[in-house]
Amino acid sequence: MITTPLSVFWLRRDLRLEDNAALYHALKGERPVLCVFLFDTEILNKLEDKTDKRVQFIYVELERLSKELQAFGSALLVKHGTATQAWKEILELFSVTTVFANHDYEPYAIARDEKVNSMLKAKEVRFHTYKDQVIFEKNEVLKDDGTPYTVFTPYSKKWKAKLNTFYAKSYPSLKYSGNFLQTSAFEIPSLQTLGFTKTDAAFPERMVKSDIIRNYTEQRDFPALNGTSRLGLHLRFGTLSARKLLAYALERNETYVNELIWRDFYQQILFHFPHVVNGAFRKEYDQIEWENDEEKFAKWCAGKTGFPLVDAGMRELNATGYMHNRVRMVVASFLTKQLLIDWRWGETYFAQKLLDFDLAANNGGWQWAAGCGTDAAPYFRVFNPQLQLEKFDPDMLYVKHWVPEFGSAEYPAPVIDQKAAKDKVMAAYGKALKR
Repeated sequence: MITTPLSVFWLRRDLRLEDNAALYHALKGERPVLCVFLFDTEILNKLEDKTDKRVQFIYVELERLSKELQAFGSALLVKHGTATQAWKEILELFSVTTVFANHDYEPYAIARDEKVNSMLKAKEVRFHTYKDQVIFEKNEVLKDDGTPYTVFTPYSKKWKAKLNTFYAKSYPSLKYSGNFLQTSAFEIPSLQTLGFTKTDAAFPERMVKSDIIRNYTEQRDFPALNGTSRLGLHLRFGTLSARKLLAYALERNETYVNELIWRDFYQQILFHFPHVVNGAFRKEYDQIEWENDEEKFAKWCAGKTGFPLVDAGMRELNATGYMHNRVRMVVASFLTKQLLIDWRWGETYFAQKLLDFDLAANNGGWQWAAGCGTDAAPYFRVFNPQLQLEKFDPDMLYVKHWVPEFGSAEYPAPVIDQKAAKDKVMAAYGKALKR
């Protein structure tokens, strides 16, 4: 056991050293700081695909962080197991006085942190947590009567009214880099040890591109263009600071700022209304009698519905772990409001495939598309995939890239007749909402 009293910074959704709230507070303290990451088996064991690209992404980023810490004469300790098991081992190895971490708002994370906090408290170890992954959290943007917003537009207005330079200001974490615990490197468990195998996955750069942010309003809806930042993955795992990105966007594009507000909005919805994880935000929508045709669902997953924009999006997702945001709305609307398949089926599939999967945003987006969430598209509003194709991929560049057999005899016939399907969906929704 190392008997030197020290603090631990617990990395979770914040895989960076620069502009990190909890790390800043840890390094400003009186004790040397050890950085720790836990590969939580309660999360990993639920991942059926043992080539999951997200695990590999985390692994690559941990190797980067390990090298960065070695340059400061310190090291990254990576543990593999349940949270309580890992913390028991850490407390046996080190004389820990305080643990620092950033907030996580998902129900599992909240329960995990409560369990770890109780364990630490029993050992007289303090547990301090801070806001980091969002600009405004929990109860920071509320209605005048103190209740949470459930509609985006008034929320965004209050968000913008409250914003000042303080909220976009970076934490100078590395100003105190001399306070990292001085120690030799620890061995990081291999991917194989974690139960996963390496793939040739390519990940978007951890870089803010000024031309994309500047032209975001005009180009963001066209999937054939390189018009979106592709930073969702980095925001999800905190390899990029949301504050840094906000400061950058405030000077260049309000539309992009609105995307960051949506992140905050869905996080506070998840925090205040945790029932959305398993059910509709508008509970009357849980009465819908979904058709849930497994054969049609399988064709949707494979990108073989006979609707080219839907198929292109699903094939892009399956191949890369990414799907253009405009196309996400189209495929979600198609699944729920044309195939009459439960939005939770689609949400779960996206959760398995998306590199940038975030429970709050994924859940919020799917409920919006299905008409059952906050600020939702009315149930009678349906994205017509053909009209969306004509408007946003008029030259078929996106479709031809992902569906090369389109227009040939090999391309499948449409799985539904749109008119009949819409009538069936409207009847099902109407029946549920009259109960």
